[in-house]
Amino acid sequence: MKNNSVLINNIYPTNSAIQYVLKLLILCIFGSVLLALSSKIQVPFWPVPMTMQTFIVFIIGMTYGLRFSAYTLISYLMLGAIGFPVFAKGGGILYLLGPTAGYLYGMAFAAAVIGYFADRGFAKSYLKCLISIFLGTVIIFTFGVGYLGSVIGFDKALAGGLYPFILSEAFKIALAVAIIPTISKITK
Repeated sequence: MKNNSVLINNIYPTNSAIQYVLKLLILCIFGSVLLALSSKIQVPFWPVPMTMQTFIVFIIGMTYGLRFSAYTLISYLMLGAIGFPVFAKGGGILYLLGPTAGYLYGMAFAAAVIGYFADRGFAKSYLKCLISIFLGTVIIFTFGVGYLGSVIGFDKALAGGLYPFILSEAFKIALAVAIIPTISKITK
């Protein structure tokens, strides 16, 4: 199925199954590297450092579409699970079971949902882009705060895992919304 609504398909079209698989591998590797690097750019907060990971999740979802973004985030989580230091403070299966694991799972679901909307042309409109990225942010924090709250209590999870990040997330959402539709218009 050709989908020209997604930015990556305008930049990197494929015509065969081999090209599609190669594209998938390249995008998964590139996206995983970007996510790993973005996890290292951090401002200290408790219990989760503020990183640029959510911004990269927004970019991946909006530019890759549903399938490629889902595969990329799953690849990223698998790399972390087997021990590659792709998470904020390392790697290993314990990160996918620890108190902040919900944020990681939330990022995977958020990228897929944002990608779903990107497949439907939401990356071309500033308002639609904002709606899809805001929904992705809600998903990330619902998973993250929900899981963290089951470990430390919901009041503490909201105080430590949501409230300190509202302004930084608003900035990252605004930045992504300013960039993605602009690039989509340029690459037409």
